[in-house]
Amino acid sequence: MLNYIVTFFILAIIAAVLGFGGLAASFAGVAKILTFVFLVLFVASLVYTLLTGRRSEPPVL
Repeated sequence: MLNYIVTFFILAIIAAVLGFGGLAASFAGVAKILTFVFLVLFVASLVYTLLTGRRSEPPVL
């Protein structure tokens, strides 16, 4: 998730430097949304861990 945030942020900077203002704003908006989603999931995971006393296991791929 953090990789996507950094990727869209870098794309927004590159688009802004090249003069694509609308595209840069779109990339920045996506990065903001992903940041909010990441923070919500992080806080939910933290609350789950504190309330249950056990860690949530990552899915096995």
